[in-house]
Amino acid sequence: MQLQQKIIPCLWFDDQAKAAAEYYVGIFPSSRITHISRYPDAGQEIHGKPPGSVLTVSFELDGCPFTALNGGPHFRFNEAISLQVICQDQAEVDHYWSALAAGGDPAAQQCGWLKDRFGLSWQVFPDELTHMLDDPDPDKANRVMEVMLQQKKIQLDALQRAYAG
Repeated sequence: MQLQQKIIPCLWFDDQAKAAAEYYVGIFPSSRITHISRYPDAGQEIHGKPPGSVLTVSFELDGCPFTALNGGPHFRFNEAISLQVICQDQAEVDHYWSALAAGGDPAAQQCGWLKDRFGLSWQVFPDELTHMLDDPDPDKANRVMEVMLQQKKIQLDALQRAYAG
């Protein structure tokens, strides 16, 4: 068996791994669930999960592999890690933002960041934003930053106006 990818993010869920994977796969094109493994009889005294219940779900989001683990309630997501969705235009920003933010925490939305219904943090932004913030002209970059800091979902037209001066 040949290893296809050396590093794969593993997302820890209490018992929502399959539901989360199905949800994410439904949002991103060219995405799919590739494998579901189940808890065996062994280890009941440690993991406490019923035999046959979902242990892990392997899935791909737009070609990137992930694993979702039903590990129990011991750990929760926090903002120390997020997944970035780099978009081509405002339509993509709108699509991913709406889909990922649905049922999530509205208080955790700022500057393109959001927290989804499973508590996972995402950054949804247009690739053009990176280029504007990296502009060698500090006035342009500062104007864009000031506007971005006032936004929840990124609005590219407002950033472009700020960039243009």
